[in-house]
Amino acid sequence: MKLIFATNNLNKLREVQKIIGEDFEISTPADYGITEDIPETQETLEGNALEKARYIYKRTKINCFADDTGLEVEVLNNAPGVYSARYAGIEKDNEANISLLLKNMAETTNRKAQFRTAIALILGGKEFLFEGIVRGKILTEKKGDKGFGYDPVFQPDGYGISFAEMSLEEKNRISHRGTAIKKLADFLKNENI
Repeated sequence: MKLIFATNNLNKLREVQKIIGEDFEISTPADYGITEDIPETQETLEGNALEKARYIYKRTKINCFADDTGLEVEVLNNAPGVYSARYAGIEKDNEANISLLLKNMAETTNRKAQFRTAIALILGGKEFLFEGIVRGKILTEKKGDKGFGYDPVFQPDGYGISFAEMSLEEKNRISHRGTAIKKLADFLKNENI
């Protein structure tokens, strides 16, 4: 089955293809000549995921899905949340985002946080939503060099290492995106398409 994943982030694409398996042929908007930034103007992860999926579906009429992920930090009233990628500015600079996060948390001992992913699927014109959450804490310094985004400062509950210290397989087993993608894949397989 062919699906467009509404992202131009190759790290995300690799993660998703690994989880979703060979039953699905995943392409990107660029494969269909859509190279502009896909709008993300909503105030919720679910809203952004739906907006991106609708944008791609409207242009291609091909079944597609989109995700939006946010890091929600308890002591920061669930910030950066929907603004996680551009927390330190519109440049979407991972290092600047991490630096700002650590600065904003410098005076607190409450390090509780969670990653949350919302996935919107448009299948035959119908819309479906899936969610994945992983709880953990924000470390006081970066650890590891794998992954992307906030991975070097996020340690999932039950583990003594950050996401950036895990292999892709290990991270996918427990991650927010992994959980949401598994729900998406199970749904698609049960739809018998």
